[in-house]
Amino acid sequence: MGAKLSSKQRAFLLSAANSQKAVVQIGKDGLTPEVTTSVDEALAARELIKINVQKSCLEDPRETAEVLSQRTHSAVVRTIGRKIILYRRAHDAKDRMELPR
Repeated sequence: MGAKLSSKQRAFLLSAANSQKAVVQIGKDGLTPEVTTSVDEALAARELIKINVQKSCLEDPRETAEVLSQRTHSAVVRTIGRKIILYRRAHDAKDRMELPR
């Protein structure tokens, strides 16, 4: 995702993600191509996803978030502990979240 999120947009997305459950788990194998595919598919289904990095994963959650962001062309909303929140704007206009400016 080329554009950076403003602080207002980030706050809006954080509040929207607050009630969500993690849709992808990253386990002991770390960031595999299958995990990247799962994240990409989840972002295609919904714009905002939460990912859980399990304790058995030896990779740093912040680095994992950045790599996933690059591979899926999404924005890292925030990494909190072992939770990653990613956002990618939907291609279909009717499914798009309306972000504050």
